[in-house]
Amino acid sequence: MGTVGLSFGSPMGGTGFDVSATVASIVSNLQSVETPWKNQLASLESQDAVMSNLGSLFSNLSNDLSQLTDFQGVLAQKTGSSSDTNVLELTAATSTATAGTHTVVVNNLAQTSSGYLTPVTNSSDTLSGSITIQVGSGTAQTVTLGSSNNTLSGLAAAINSASIGVTASVLTDSSGSRLSLVSGTSGANGNLGVTSSITDTSNANASLSYTSAVTGTDASLTVDGINLTSASNTVTNLIPGVTFQLLAPSATGSQVQVVIGNYNTGVESAINSMVTDYNSLISAINTQEGNDSSGNSEPLYGSPTLSLLQQQLLGGLNTQNPNGYLDAITNTSDTLSGSITIQVGSGTAQTVTLNSTDNTISGLASAINAANIGVTANLVTDSAGTRLTLVSGTAGSSGALTVTAALTDVTNSNTALNYNANSSDISGLTSLGISVNNDGSLNLNTTSLDSLLNSDFSGVVGFFQDANSWGMTFSNMLTNAGTTSSTGVLKLAENANSTVESNLNADISREGSMISVQQKLLTAELNSANEILQALPAQLNSVNEIYSAMTGYNPNKG
Repeated sequence: MGTVGLSFGSPMGGTGFDVSATVASIVSNLQSVETPWKNQLASLESQDAVMSNLGSLFSNLSNDLSQLTDFQGVLAQKTGSSSDTNVLELTAATSTATAGTHTVVVNNLAQTSSGYLTPVTNSSDTLSGSITIQVGSGTAQTVTLGSSNNTLSGLAAAINSASIGVTASVLTDSSGSRLSLVSGTSGANGNLGVTSSITDTSNANASLSYTSAVTGTDASLTVDGINLTSASNTVTNLIPGVTFQLLAPSATGSQVQVVIGNYNTGVESAINSMVTDYNSLISAINTQEGNDSSGNSEPLYGSPTLSLLQQQLLGGLNTQNPNGYLDAITNTSDTLSGSITIQVGSGTAQTVTLNSTDNTISGLASAINAANIGVTANLVTDSAGTRLTLVSGTAGSSGALTVTAALTDVTNSNTALNYNANSSDISGLTSLGISVNNDGSLNLNTTSLDSLLNSDFSGVVGFFQDANSWGMTFSNMLTNAGTTSSTGVLKLAENANSTVESNLNADISREGSMISVQQKLLTAELNSANEILQALPAQLNSVNEIYSAMTGYNPNKG
């Protein structure tokens, strides 16, 4: 700590000294203790701002990837078209729909049964009797008129409240008013059977008989040469996963071509967003490796957190998409027994048999890799346990693996370890047209991606969505690196900074309180000293006057 020199001026001058300036100088010297703490706090807060931004960028990338790993996401969406929208219009296609072309001929549309009673001149006429209604093969129900419903509108209300499965309404035109009945079930199963014994008592008991206007009929159509029917003109799953609306019968000899396609445009857009947001993330990380515009080191320069993030991102990019995997085991130290036979494409099948030196899951992986079969065995650990994955060294269908596992977990009651084949023959990002630049950023060749989507769409789906696939693995890595997980790399770094910042703020607060107390004490003591200095001239004059009075000598003269 430095020292503070106090200047009181001439002690006999009577002017005293500047208490405020003196106290401020002393306090400033005391506050220098806080300077390194505040500098460290400012540095940590700068790191926090950078890590918060990186966390947002990780989150953006994770959201992009979730569109591709979600079973109901963009890879599940379909496109569709009808060659004649006057006859047939597509309305929906689910993820179960298969891309392809279908031929549809509409013979006739479905019709909904309806009819009406004989018109009456005045809708307020009093009616009597009953009406019996049957929908399809259902139970016939009778509605009997009484004093509360003995008009057309009352009869309509009574039928509707009876929940028979029809809709009753009163229609009025120049010829009078009539009761209309419409079946609530389209097609042949909704055909109405109606018996009316209702009379118009206001018009000489004229009989109100029922007339069938439309007979309920199922739609008739052929799909890919197969004769089919539909009770509704909204047809679902006659083409699996596809819903379409029948609008009119096909012209004689005419066919409608229904084309179902994969949503390539949406997939390309999602992958492009993933590449763009990855490049934003890697650019932000690379920026931290240098100096800012003022020549000062960036907040995370030299940070082990930054190095770990770079390692995880690079490792995630280079992860090979496995062709398949063994069932997970809980303990990697479990003893295994048996053998596994692996064939790459049309090559020679080779068998790896476990012995006492390699009878663990890691020993099995080492034995497979040492056998030079043309595959790479890796261990993957997640919440389900540890499993062995196999990656073919040959891309495409020629590198497809044929695996027969006769392995058991001896430690776990001889549980069989089955081999599960993934559906994708895509080994890495390069197959999707994605390459890595020298600075770690990605470049997307949309022409290559579009070609792959057209030739091997299911392989792309498996690349992102199979168990232990590249997509699932990379998604887990993003979660474990960012701030969304409580154990994420960035989240743990933020928490560590927060702890240090809390301690620094507490130290600064305590030191500030001590300085505040000392400032008050100093101010009081120096004010008291200043008052004494200012009073000295007057006190000396008084002494001189007393001395003069006693001696007759005035010391202030000449």
